[in-house]
Amino acid sequence: MKFFSLPRPGAGLVIGERDTPEPGPGEVLVRMRGWAVNARDLMILKGFYPKPVKPDVVPLSDGAGEVVAVGDGVSAWSAGDRVAATYFPDWQSGPGTPEKTANDLAGTLDGVLAEYCVFPSDALVAVPAHLDFAEAATLPSAGVTAWRAVVEEGRVVPGQTVLTMGSGGLSTFALQFAVLGGARVVATSSSDEKLERLRELGAAETINYTTTPEWGAAAAELTGGGADHVVDVGGGGTIGQSMIAARYGGHVSVAGVLTHEGAADPILVLVKQLTLRGLTNASRETFQSMNRAVETTGMRPVIDRRFAFEEVAEAVKHLESGTHLGKVVLESD
Repeated sequence: MKFFSLPRPGAGLVIGERDTPEPGPGEVLVRMRGWAVNARDLMILKGFYPKPVKPDVVPLSDGAGEVVAVGDGVSAWSAGDRVAATYFPDWQSGPGTPEKTANDLAGTLDGVLAEYCVFPSDALVAVPAHLDFAEAATLPSAGVTAWRAVVEEGRVVPGQTVLTMGSGGLSTFALQFAVLGGARVVATSSSDEKLERLRELGAAETINYTTTPEWGAAAAELTGGGADHVVDVGGGGTIGQSMIAARYGGHVSVAGVLTHEGAADPILVLVKQLTLRGLTNASRETFQSMNRAVETTGMRPVIDRRFAFEEVAEAVKHLESGTHLGKVVLESD
């Protein structure tokens, strides 16, 4: 079987071949059919990721495929089942802990950029029946994190307002989940063309943060005093504006760190009594809850561009360009 590995950060991906693995007791062999590329993958490839990464790691944390064999003692899965792997295989349910989040795919553990992968039986979830494999591959990181921010932690209810940031995969998922929950969404982007597309996805209001640098104040005005929920993916360069955009007593989810520069005065957290919550994916139980909602509503992830398995370098380059809207995926026959 073919697989990709990263000999060292900055060295570029190397394709190789090895025997197809066999599932051991309690394990499942999956033929991978779809993969998604995330901003985290770019950080790992360049050596900027702040957490441990194993030598010669197989990259990419997000993938979906079909079960081809199971090991002894596995009764939950059988050949032909359509599944996706969980980002944190040890986080089954409940709040996150250092123990539950110690191991992550494409970090301390090999990722999924291979034609076949073996997973523990309880590190897989069934994927929504209406999604193809590439669509299902977008769910483990961007989908689950957005669901946690908007639904599980944010507890958005109809009539509330949600501010989403940019047009990447996590932000488009957050927009979709907020709209499904009956919220009014204000979306930001640096591209007027992308803002129009975000309106088509359900955003009620949009702000170009390039032409409106003080977009936090603009969002607060559009929402009549501030958004109930802000999903921040920018990090240090955006958190100050996010706090301005949030209403008194509002909720800010820090779900990504795309920029490190900038600083924010924490006085706003005190004065506005904000809830500021960091999010890094979620449990298998949360993943399953999200999948039930996706399947019930028929929601489809936003795919920007599809590449073949062997075109991973081109897919990474496309994601790095920042021209995408939604997810960049790989797929195989």
